[in-house]
Amino acid sequence: MTDSTSTSTDAVLDRARFGADGLLPAIVQEESSKDVLMLGYMDREALRRTLTEGRVTFWSRSRGEYWRKGDTSGHAQYVRGAAFDCDADTLLVTVEQVGAACHTGAHRCFDVDPLDPVTASAPAAASAPTSGAAEAGR
Repeated sequence: MTDSTSTSTDAVLDRARFGADGLLPAIVQEESSKDVLMLGYMDREALRRTLTEGRVTFWSRSRGEYWRKGDTSGHAQYVRGAAFDCDADTLLVTVEQVGAACHTGAHRCFDVDPLDPVTASAPAAASAPTSGAAEAGR
């Protein structure tokens, strides 16, 4: 890693807003299908590894150790992009997924326990674009 890459990675790490537990939620999305595959957690080191090694690394809250998706299962996640949300307290990682993303063998972790919520549609007036950023938060 060059000094400029190290400096830019440090700047990104400094922008991240980790929770009181030192963790940042990381949503993993498949690049090709746009499917949301899973949610994991990263501490500063896991985020650094993900940004600089090209493979997604998480912090396991239950085992208290780092794990890189695919090292034991072969179902790896190769980083294709990453972005913070507007508060820099959640990360979206876009990946090329090899094999299943879920430890159950399902393609997505969200395929395992679907719910049956009441659904709704926005009123016609609410679906029209608003003018100005001040309207966006209302």
